[in-house]
Order: sequence, then C-alpha cells, then structure tokens
Amino acid sequence: SISFIEDFSDFGQGELSSYSSRACQNLESLLNKNMRIRMTDGRTLVGLFLCTDRDCNIILGSAQEFLKSSDSFSQGEPRVLGLAMIPGHHVVSIEVESDSLVSKQGFGSNH
Repeated sequence: SISFIEDFSDFGQGELSSYSSRACQNLESLLNKNMRIRMTDGRTLVGLFLCTDRDCNIILGSAQEFLKSSDSFSQGEPRVLGLAMIPGHHVVSIEVESDSLVSKQGFGSNH
C-alpha cells in the first residue's frame, strides 16, 4: 500500500524540497502502471494510473469496479467504468501491480 499522507512539520526548507523531489520521482514511476484502489464504501477500482493532484484525487484509465473486496486483481465480476476519478478522501489503500505478476501471468488474465 502507498500512503499519501506525510508529516512535514520536522522538515527544513531544503529537506522538504529534496523530499518533494523524491516524492515526485516516485509518483512519476507509477504512471501508466495498473493499480488497485480500495475505497471507503468497500468498492475496489482497478485501472491504469494516469494522474493525481494536490488533493490526492486519482484518475484511472480503463477502470473496472469490483463490488467485493478481493485479494487478487482478477477476482470478482467487474463493471467497466472506463475513465474514473477517485476522490482522495475516499481512498483507503492503493496497490500497484508488481512486475513479477506481469511476467508470470499477465495482468487481468483469466487463469
């Protein structure tokens, strides 16, 4: 899971700038990766991470909605949403597809 909330009160200006730069690089490395986002109402959205904003709202492309929480990216009956915006305050957890999952079985495959 990825946490977007950090306590910056102990950072000096230089440290905050350095931390912000690393955070941007980490976030950029997640662009165009498949993500699973669990929401406060129990729904799970799976899709391609396209962008976020300062309020931690997230835009997913090719998104699918799963009503049941699952431990696998490919379980349950999905509802196709397409482009979806998830308000940051509704995000409970974020998981990013691992490269090993892609190379072994492919994301979203029906194995």
